[in-house]
Amino acid sequence: MDRLWNYCNVLRDDGVSASNYLEQLSLLVFLKMADETEQLNAHRPSADHEHMLPTAPEWQGRGWPELIDLEGDPLEEAYSKLLIDLGRRTDQNDHTTLSLIFNRARNHIENPTHLRRLIVDLIDKEKWRNSRSDINGAAYEALIARSASDTKAGAGQYFTPRALIESIVRCMRPTPYDTITDPACGTGGFLIAAYEYITREYGDDLPDEDLHRLRTESIWGHEIVPATARLAAMNCLLHSLGDPTGEPIIDVGDALAKPPERHASLVLANPPFGRKSGINVSGKEAEAEADDRDNVTYNRPDFWVGEQTTTNKQLNFLQHIGTQLTDKGRAAVIVPDGVLYEGGAGSVGDLVRRELLTGYNLHTMLRLPENIFYAGGVKAHVLFFEAVPGHRADDDPPHTTYVWTYDLRTDSRFTLKKNPMKPEHLADFEKQAFDPSDPDRKHRKESDRFRRHAAAELLAQKQVNLDIARLSPEASAAKEPTASIDALTRYVAGDLRSALSEIEAFARELGVDLTAVSE
Repeated sequence: MDRLWNYCNVLRDDGVSASNYLEQLSLLVFLKMADETEQLNAHRPSADHEHMLPTAPEWQGRGWPELIDLEGDPLEEAYSKLLIDLGRRTDQNDHTTLSLIFNRARNHIENPTHLRRLIVDLIDKEKWRNSRSDINGAAYEALIARSASDTKAGAGQYFTPRALIESIVRCMRPTPYDTITDPACGTGGFLIAAYEYITREYGDDLPDEDLHRLRTESIWGHEIVPATARLAAMNCLLHSLGDPTGEPIIDVGDALAKPPERHASLVLANPPFGRKSGINVSGKEAEAEADDRDNVTYNRPDFWVGEQTTTNKQLNFLQHIGTQLTDKGRAAVIVPDGVLYEGGAGSVGDLVRRELLTGYNLHTMLRLPENIFYAGGVKAHVLFFEAVPGHRADDDPPHTTYVWTYDLRTDSRFTLKKNPMKPEHLADFEKQAFDPSDPDRKHRKESDRFRRHAAAELLAQKQVNLDIARLSPEASAAKEPTASIDALTRYVAGDLRSALSEIEAFARELGVDLTAVSE
C-alpha cells in the first residue's frame, strides 16, 4: 500500500491529483482482475467460465494483455483507446458494474513512462483475485483514506472514519436477511462494513444462494458524483461485493430526486455536510419563491413537511431515509449538530425533529467528538431510529418514549493523525447503548455520559431542540478538574480552525473566492 501511495506522490508532478490517481488505479486493477479471471478459466470447465470484459470476437486479446508489453506513446494511445471503447455503451440496455466503472473514463496519466511503471512494476506484480482479496481491499480502502486527507481537492467530503463506520454497524447488527442501503454512499464504506459483518458472523452457515443474493441484490447504494461512484464500485468489488457483469449495486444519481423505488430494512448513511444545495425539495407541485428560482425543484409528496420547501440537504436526507424504511426498519444517520436545533417553531427543521419523535422511535443519539472528519469544523451526532408499523393518530402518544443520549465529545480530544479515533474509544458507548445481552434495549442504565430524556417533554417545547447530549458540568468537572495551559491552547486553536473552516465552507456555497484575501 505504501508503494502505491508513494507513486501517487510521484504523479503529482504530472498534475495528477490523488482522486484522479485513485480513479486510474481502479480502472487498471479492474483490467488486471479481468485478465486473472481469464487465466483461471483455462483451468475450469467451460460451464464454469467467468468473464469481466466483453466476450465478442473483436475483444479477444484486449484489456491487460494489450497493455503489458507496450511502452512509450503506443502504450498511452492503446490505454486511452481501451478506456474509450469500454466506456462506449454498444447496447442501450447495458447497465452493469463494468459500464459504471468505465463510463466516461479517460486517461489522466499522460506520461507513458509513469503509466508503464504503474502497470508493470506495481499492479502486474500483485494477484488481485485470490485468497488475499481481503488484504487488497483493505489496501485500496487505505488509499481512499489517505486521499481523503487531500482536502484541498475536496476528497474528504466522502470519507467517514472506518472506526466509526464499524462501530455503527456493530450497533445495528445486520443480518443476511436484511436489505441494506446508503443513499449517499460515497466510496461505499457503510455497505462494505455491513457485508463484512454479515459474512463474519454468519458466513459459515450461509447457503451459496443466500450469499449470492447478499452480494448482488440485498446491498446497494446511491452516489451523486460519477467519479466517486466509480471508486465505490471498485471498492466493493475488491471486497467481493457486487458482480462485474451484473447490475451495479451503486446507482449514480441524486437519491432525493424521487421517492425510493426500493425500501430497506436497514439504512446506514453519512449524507454530505452543508446547509444548502442547488436543489429545492417541495412537498407539492408549487411555484418557487423568489429566492429559489435558480434552484432545481424536486417534488416529494412523501416527505413529512407538507407544503413547506427546503434546500437543507441533511433535513431532506433524513426525510428520504425515513420514507425508505420498511416496517420495523432501522436507521443510523450521521448529521451535523445544526439539524438538532436550527429553525424556529414550525420551521422545516422543527417539523422534521417532531416527526422523528412522534412518527418514529428515535431511541439513541451519539454526540461525536470533534476533529474526526477530514472536513474541518464539523460537529456531528449519530441518530439511531426505527420505523414503527401501523397508523398513528394525532392524539396518540409519540412512538418515541425516551431518547437516550451518549456524550463522546466532552473531555475527548482527537486529531486525524496523532490521536485518531479507534475502536476502543467507542467500546463504552456500544456496551452501554447496544449491549448484545440486551437486544431490545430494555435494561439500559444511566451514567455520567449516557442519559435518557422523555420525548413528551421534548415535544412540549415551542421549538423541539434535540441538542441535549451533553455531559453534565458536574460530571465533566469531576473527570477533569483542571486543564493545563497546553490543553487550553489546543482547545482554543481547534475552535479557531473550526470557525475558519465554517467560513470557508460558507464562502464556497456563495461562490466567493478567498484565495485573493491578503495574509
